[in-house]
Amino acid sequence: MSSTTDKISGIANEIAGKTKQAAGKALGDSKLRADGVGQEAKGHAQKAVGDAKDAVKKVVDKA
Repeated sequence: MSSTTDKISGIANEIAGKTKQAAGKALGDSKLRADGVGQEAKGHAQKAVGDAKDAVKKVVDKA
């Protein structure tokens, strides 16, 4: 995947995770809330991968 794709997927997972957390809290569903926390963390990781790819590309482009 490209860095942009990683970042977009990361943002989408963060939003979905936050939505699950809010729904879990509203419904009193601790499993749904925990799933949301995990999905949000996955999104943070995907965005970090995208940022790392950008950083590597910048270094390679300067060389």
